[in-house]
Amino acid sequence: MAESGNRTAGVSEAELEAARTAGVEVDNVGLAVLQVVRAYGVDTIFGIPGTHNLEFYRHLERLGIHPVTSRHEQGAGYAADGWAQRTGLPGVVITTSGPGLLNALSAAGTAYCESRPMLILAPGVARGAEFADIGSLHETKDQVTAAGAIVEWARRVQTAEEAIEAVHDAFALFGSSRPRPVYIEIPLDLLEGAAGIDQTLLAPRAASPASEIDQEALAVVADLLAAATRPAILAGSGSIGARDSLQRLAELLGAPVVTSLNGKGVIDEHHSLAIGSELRLEAARAVLNESDALLVVGSKIGESELWGGVISPSGSVVRIDILETQRHKNLPSTQALIGDARSTIPALEAALADRLSDASPRTPHVDVEAVRAAAAAEAAAFAPIEHALAGRIARALPENAIVAGDSSQITYYGMTSQVRAREPHAFLYMAAYATLGYGLPAAIGAKLASPDRPVVGVIGDGALMFSIQEFQTAVEQGIDLTIVCVDNGGYGEIQQNEQDRGIAPVGVQLAQPNWPQLVEAFGGTGFAVREQIELEPRIADALATPGVTLVHVPLALFS
Repeated sequence: MAESGNRTAGVSEAELEAARTAGVEVDNVGLAVLQVVRAYGVDTIFGIPGTHNLEFYRHLERLGIHPVTSRHEQGAGYAADGWAQRTGLPGVVITTSGPGLLNALSAAGTAYCESRPMLILAPGVARGAEFADIGSLHETKDQVTAAGAIVEWARRVQTAEEAIEAVHDAFALFGSSRPRPVYIEIPLDLLEGAAGIDQTLLAPRAASPASEIDQEALAVVADLLAAATRPAILAGSGSIGARDSLQRLAELLGAPVVTSLNGKGVIDEHHSLAIGSELRLEAARAVLNESDALLVVGSKIGESELWGGVISPSGSVVRIDILETQRHKNLPSTQALIGDARSTIPALEAALADRLSDASPRTPHVDVEAVRAAAAAEAAAFAPIEHALAGRIARALPENAIVAGDSSQITYYGMTSQVRAREPHAFLYMAAYATLGYGLPAAIGAKLASPDRPVVGVIGDGALMFSIQEFQTAVEQGIDLTIVCVDNGGYGEIQQNEQDRGIAPVGVQLAQPNWPQLVEAFGGTGFAVREQIELEPRIADALATPGVTLVHVPLALFS
C-alpha cells in the first residue's frame, strides 16, 4: 500500500475488504500491533485462531512469528509461561473474544501470582456495541473487567495509536518493574481497520534507566552486612537478573543461600553456599532464623512455600526489591533498598568489597552440607515414597535437563528437593498458584524455546489429565519431549486431606486410562514401568526415543 514519508496512507474499509478478498497483504491495526511485538524480539505466539482474531493471525508468517496452536487456551497460557521463562521475553497469547479469553485467564492468574511476564491480546466487541446484550457471537458482559480482576492491568483501546502505546507500556512494565501479565483488548472494528500509523511509533523503545540508588541506605546496608557474624540470604525470582553478582556477594559474606522455588537455581545448587529451594523445610528455615543479618532479595516470602513455618530472624532484615510495596511484605525490614536487583546488588557488592578488603575470606557460620543432609532427611521423613522415587527419577535425567512440574505430590514432595538446578528457570513450577494442568504445556513452551536441551515433565496422573490434549500440540510441533507420569490413582493429597478430617474418600480415587496407549493415540510413544527395577531403563528408553514419549510409573510399585 502507498506510503507518504513514514506514514501509511489512510485506507478505506472497502479497500481493505477488497484486499482481503484478493488475498493481498493488508496493513491494518492487527499488523501494527504485531509489528511492535516482533520488534521487541518475540518470534513465537501461543493461542487458537478464532472467528474474531484472524486479523492477528493473518500477519504471523509475514512477520516471521511462529504460531503454536494449543488445544485449549489455558494450555496456550502455560506454554507461553514456559517459553517466557526460558527466553526472558514475555509470553504472548492471542485468544479470540469471550470464551477464548476466559479460558486463558487461569494461566494469567498463574503469571500474576508467580510474577512472570505475559501479554494477552484479544478482540472485543466493536466500538459502540459495548454491553449491547443482543446475543452476538462470543458475547460476554464485560471481558476487559473480567481480565482486569486477574492481571496487572487491562485496557480496551479506542484507536490504533492507543493500541500501539499499550504494547509499548506492556514491554516497559516487563523491563522495569515486577513482571506480571497484562491484557490488551482491541475492538473488532479497530482490529480489522486501517492503521494509518506513523511507522516510527512501531520501533521498540529503550528500557527506562534504573532508578538512582539511595546511597545513604546503601551505606547502612553495607555496614550492617559487613558487621554480621551469621549472615544469610533468601533469594527469590527478583534476584535472577543479578545472579552472578549475588553469588559473589554471598561468597564475600560467607552467607548460605536459600531460595524460593521461583528463585531456584539463581545460585547453582551445587555451590558450596547453596542450601536450595527448601523454604518448606525447618532445616533451611532455621538457617535464616538464626541469622543476625538476613538479606532478602526479590521475594515476597510467600506463605504457600512455608508450609506453616515462619521466617523470623533473630537479627536484622534487609530487603532488596523493585517495589516499595514489598518493603515489609510478610516480613518487616530493618532496612530496605528499593530498586532493580540488576543494579542494586552490584552496587552492594562493591560497597561490601570496600569494607571487607582487609578481612580474611569468610566461611559460612553453618555447615552447609550438614544443613542439606538435615533437609533431605526431613523431606524423606515427611513423604518417604515420593522423596525416594523423585530421587531415582532425578538421577536418571540428563544433568542439563529442564524439568517441568505440576501441582502434584511427586513434584512438591520430591522433585523440588531432588532436582538440584544449575541455573534459573531450569525447573518450571508455580508454587503459589498451584494450578493443575501446568506441567505438560509449560514443558512444550520450554522445549520450543530451548530446542537443544532435554525437557522432561514429571507430573502426577491427576494433574496430567487436566491437559492431556496438549500431547497433540507437542506432536504437531515436532519436538522431543518426555513426560514421566507418576500415577497415585487420582488426587492423592486431597484424599489425605479427607482422611485427616475423618471423611471417607469421595471423588478422589479416579479411573485411569491406559497411559502408554493414550500417548500413542496422539502420535507419541509410551513406556510402562511394571517393576521397580524398570524405572531407570524405561526413562532412558523414553529419552532416547525421538518425538513425544511418556513413561507411566504406578506409585503403588514403590510403596
